[in-house]
Amino acid sequence: MELRNKKVLVTGADGFIGSHLVEQLLEEGCQVKAFVYYNSFNSWGWMDTFSRETLSKIEVFAGDIRDPNGVRTAMKGVDVVFHLAALIAIPFSYHSPDSYIDTNVKGTLNVVQAAKDLNIERVLVTSTSEVYGTATYIPIDEKHPRQPQSPYSASKIGADCIAESFYRSFNLPLTIVRPFNTFGPRQSARAVIPTIITQLLKGKTDIHLGDTTPTRDLVYVKDTVKGFAAIAKSDALIGEDCNIATQSEISVGALAGQLITLINPEAKIIQDEARLRPEKSEVFRLYGSKEKITAHTDWKQQYSLEEGLRETIEWFKVAENLKGYKADIYNI
Repeated sequence: MELRNKKVLVTGADGFIGSHLVEQLLEEGCQVKAFVYYNSFNSWGWMDTFSRETLSKIEVFAGDIRDPNGVRTAMKGVDVVFHLAALIAIPFSYHSPDSYIDTNVKGTLNVVQAAKDLNIERVLVTSTSEVYGTATYIPIDEKHPRQPQSPYSASKIGADCIAESFYRSFNLPLTIVRPFNTFGPRQSARAVIPTIITQLLKGKTDIHLGDTTPTRDLVYVKDTVKGFAAIAKSDALIGEDCNIATQSEISVGALAGQLITLINPEAKIIQDEARLRPEKSEVFRLYGSKEKITAHTDWKQQYSLEEGLRETIEWFKVAENLKGYKADIYNI
């Protein structure tokens, strides 16, 4: 499928990956409609940082992904839907699991139900590498068992199953897109890289982290959103799920060491008990396979880990960006 001139809806457009995807789709020549979370502040999240020129090219719809009526209204007249709206913080899911079911499972149901009724040409549902849990083999391909090691991952497994059922039951032309550990500018402080960078840039020399032994497959956000666009163009991936991964891994400890070297070599890591996940809930190894995406699209990783980290650090160094982060607290 050709994306140019398509009317596309991005849910979660106000978030980290969603805002970058909006920019990528504008580059692809799409007519972009951005679904943002309605709030009394009239905030469009990270889209508020876009230039006036960029915003003039975007149609903004404020709503709530949990509301089927608003979702259906937003999707009318749209050709392609990129569904990213979700609750994603794992620690918050421990004490508020209901909200994850309502947002992630019911929200996805709202999208695919409307897509079926409105005859949407293509739907991309965003999953997460967390659905795999700790690797039972590597690299983790799309056939790897699902392991619900947190209420968050359970909700995303449920959302994936709802989406897949609509393909199988109604032939809805969808793909489940499964990014591994995306990082970059605008990422929230609930993620490990912003947690480390913000502590360092605000002058801390004791860097508080949880378990530093787990490994992650880190994908720079610009590569992730190019992966979304490439998957949308591939008809061979309709009815499939597809990783976006680098097929490499680094431990949290080694990652922290690399960031400390780049910003302040005098700093050291302090383990914070409050940041530790329950042992059976911690995902100790994520190392994704990129074979499927490279076989069916022209996507390839363009940013090395170091290049991505350097760009991310430079973004956080801008005072206007850094001031929105609270490095003194544990962001769940």
